[in-house]
Amino acid sequence: MHDDSRLVERRIARFVAERIEPALHRRSAPVSIEQWVAPGEPVPFAEAVAQRFTPFETDAPWGRPWGTTWFRIRGRVPEAWAAERDARVELVVDLGFTGAAPGFQAEGTVWSADGAIIKAIEPLNRAVPLDAGPGQDFELYLEAASNPDLQGGWSFAPTPLGDPATAGDALLYRMRRLEVALRDLPVWELAQDVWTLRGLHAELPEALPRRAQLLRALERCIDAMDPDDVSGTAARGRELLAPALVAPAWASSHRVHGVGHAHIDSAWLWPTRETVRKVARTFSNVDALIERNPGFVFAASSAQQFAWLKAAYPELFERIRRRVAEGSFVPVGGMWVESDTNMPGGEALARQFVAGKRFFIEEFGVEPLEVWLPDSFGYSGALPQIARAAGSRWFLTQKISWNETNVMPHHTFDWEGIDGTRIFTHFPPVDTYNSELSGAELARAERQYAEHGSANTSLVPFGWGDGGGGPTEEMLAAAARTADLEGSPRVVLSSPREFFEAAEAELPKPPVWSGELYLEFHRGTYTSQARTKRGNRRSEHLLREAELWAATAAVRGRLEYPYDELETAWHAVLLQQFHDILPGSSIAWVHAEAERRYAEVADTLEAIIARSLRALVGEGEQAVVANAGPLPLGGVAALAAATTPETDAAATVRRDGERIVLANARLEAVLDEQGLLVSLVDRRTGRDAIPAGGAAKLLQLFRDTPNQWDAWDVDVQDRRNVVELRELESIEIVDDDPACAVVRITRRFGGSEVVESISLEAMGGALDVRFDVDWHERQKLLKVAFPLDVHAERATSEIQFGHLHRPTHTNTSWDAARFESVAHRWVHVGEPGFGVAVANDATYGHDIARTVVDGATVTTVRLSLLRAPRYPDPTADQGSHVFRVAIAPGAGIPEAVAEGYRLNVPPRRVVDAAVDRIAPLIAVAGDGVIVEAVKLAEDRSGDVVVRLYEAHGSRRQAVLSAELPGAVATEVDLLERPLDESRARLAAVPGTPGAWRFELRPFQLATVRISRVAAALQ
Repeated sequence: MHDDSRLVERRIARFVAERIEPALHRRSAPVSIEQWVAPGEPVPFAEAVAQRFTPFETDAPWGRPWGTTWFRIRGRVPEAWAAERDARVELVVDLGFTGAAPGFQAEGTVWSADGAIIKAIEPLNRAVPLDAGPGQDFELYLEAASNPDLQGGWSFAPTPLGDPATAGDALLYRMRRLEVALRDLPVWELAQDVWTLRGLHAELPEALPRRAQLLRALERCIDAMDPDDVSGTAARGRELLAPALVAPAWASSHRVHGVGHAHIDSAWLWPTRETVRKVARTFSNVDALIERNPGFVFAASSAQQFAWLKAAYPELFERIRRRVAEGSFVPVGGMWVESDTNMPGGEALARQFVAGKRFFIEEFGVEPLEVWLPDSFGYSGALPQIARAAGSRWFLTQKISWNETNVMPHHTFDWEGIDGTRIFTHFPPVDTYNSELSGAELARAERQYAEHGSANTSLVPFGWGDGGGGPTEEMLAAAARTADLEGSPRVVLSSPREFFEAAEAELPKPPVWSGELYLEFHRGTYTSQARTKRGNRRSEHLLREAELWAATAAVRGRLEYPYDELETAWHAVLLQQFHDILPGSSIAWVHAEAERRYAEVADTLEAIIARSLRALVGEGEQAVVANAGPLPLGGVAALAAATTPETDAAATVRRDGERIVLANARLEAVLDEQGLLVSLVDRRTGRDAIPAGGAAKLLQLFRDTPNQWDAWDVDVQDRRNVVELRELESIEIVDDDPACAVVRITRRFGGSEVVESISLEAMGGALDVRFDVDWHERQKLLKVAFPLDVHAERATSEIQFGHLHRPTHTNTSWDAARFESVAHRWVHVGEPGFGVAVANDATYGHDIARTVVDGATVTTVRLSLLRAPRYPDPTADQGSHVFRVAIAPGAGIPEAVAEGYRLNVPPRRVVDAAVDRIAPLIAVAGDGVIVEAVKLAEDRSGDVVVRLYEAHGSRRQAVLSAELPGAVATEVDLLERPLDESRARLAAVPGTPGAWRFELRPFQLATVRISRVAAALQ
């Protein structure tokens, strides 16, 4: 670039900042302001306006952390403004904004005097158009939220502001501006012209003539304008820019579908109660924008957010309902929230779609066909099948652009899941879900689009997000100016469906990406906030039990099915799976609330389970064991209850010098003088799973100081700093009962204590370890390591409805970047003829790698138990935790699956029963076919719904049977709608009523609806 060009750019920039921007409002007039400070949580409009308001002046401080201040604003539009032309009367507000980013600081909702929401006030959206004309009075109310700025420039510094108990009462903001003003429309339009052309100019190559033409057009514009009369000369400036703006785009220009959007995190640096208000603010902004801009379409995900709006702001919800009906406001995603997809269990991830789509269909009569997850932290390989089973056709994400190491090779492609199901997927090359349609963003989308030559269309989600806000008038102005502009991609305002249909037509044979979409970033989210993760895991399995026993009791006429209680519990669990709650990346307030909700869910579900089982067994003198798991356990059939059989099996524990030996017919485990597991022999093969000289069950403490994003990240560099916690305070045999032998070990380190309880059941095929941790470390990562004497080329990890394999080597950069990975209830490593399973009851983060020790290959499985990040919650994970781990030598995949369910769905003992068994309502004959859910249908018809899947990775034939005389079975999708005949697999078994034969491919998911006749209810 020539020096002359740089000088011109500086001159233009100064003219914009010092002349055009200050001239956006031609006139202003004061207003009368009064305030009322809500003493606690937010209150409804009617309650607030009935309070006693006191005078307030601009430039005065207001707003304690997380508080609400209501301002009553009264004024009159000056009569002299009647002579003004090309102007708009509006209220202009600056709450004392601390930076440019909306959604991370003070926000406001403007209400009319009769209680209707008008729109929001945010840092980049500060004006409210007024209906009052010159000489007319107006009265408005501003509900101002003094939310702390916890973003803080992403300094990641610990702050007490994320917890109301430690946030204090100091006022955070100072009202800088609140007045009625006259927007100069020609100046505003000029500002949009200049912004668009400057943005385009900055992105064009220097050698391109168009770049020089733009600069000279901008220079002529400011030369022709009077700096002392911007308003009077704005029209002349626009005339001189017009030729540059009407030059048409090149025929080969990239095509961008601009979709209005506001990614509103359901909780993050604010609690869910504030998200409710953020939704109202954003949706009211959009409603107002649609009113003034016909053709604009806005897409919003998360049924939970619409449900909040319906409950808290019914008048605004009805306005949005009308917008949905006219097609300008489009529900997308079809999920209850934009959930994490790594950690929710299979049934929970299915229910995200069941609950989400049901809400949209019932409330609006529309079914979203796209999965909309721009910001979740990686995507499970099970998701394509789950989404397609819910009736979805397309998938959109953005987050993979955050990869630290590798760049995804595609932007539009077919994503293939673990069962072979494919879903058409788009990954916007703009690399943001908060676009403002700037020249830089549009140029990036065109430059990075990977399918050039085969296709030429991408989607840009535009609108302020994370903390909400949505699109602005300025963004729509940018879209209009770049619809057909030389040097720029062509921008068309669009909907997600319009984009996906166009993209499919353009790319009929897309490339394929197979397996998980692993995010090479935010790997610490598998571990942060362990109590939240335990609450999720426990809730998922309690829901399984509650639905099973409640359905069994209802079908047998013992109790009414608790539809409402179960739906409420599911909605609570699904909300906590939002991608900043379950991953542990929110403020303390959010996680405290999550733990409270999990406790409420547990109370509800335990009560349902107890009364359902009692209704099934009656009152008597027997004791039965109820097994809600999908596999036989302890002699009790799956999904049934029975008295446990007598057995001669026994577990023993003894001291052998300084060592302790636990043994049963299957296993022999040896603990050394440090309480470490130095031998674990599978007696069937005689093989020891622990390498000679090795020590398993070894707690390791790592430095945990990520380069950025504390609660989100763990960095591989910190693996170089490790302390092995070998020293112990005590080791003792605490139970030598033949049913279960137990050894207890206590270790102390830093300010923390770990009590390990190592147990072996009489008939167990695994050694169980319980860790009771009193954790008081900071910026440390606690792992437990199991070095295993197997040469495993790959590790197998359970995910939703199946498992996937990951290399244990680092041959490629993709392998090396996957140094911390997610698993559900178990992982498995092995070689031909011998394998080892490691199961858990609350852990998700793992790392599994091969090393060579004394010339022999050792595969080490490590589970990440606890972290202690300081941002955004400076007290994260402090206090008491419990983890259970089981290690099963000689195990294959079937045994790994069984161990996972054993730890997570433990049997229940029911005493004082009148019967000695509860026959299973549903049974499946066929190895590897797992029943994941038994429930009654969502439509409350009383039909039984069974969800099952193939778990071992092989094609299976099986028979499903139901204790329902005269029943008819139909294969359905996740929303319990019949599949077309070409996809259905069920066939009645001749001569066996209530039995159906079917076949599943590896990891295939199936849902069966069993309709009952009247006789079945007797």
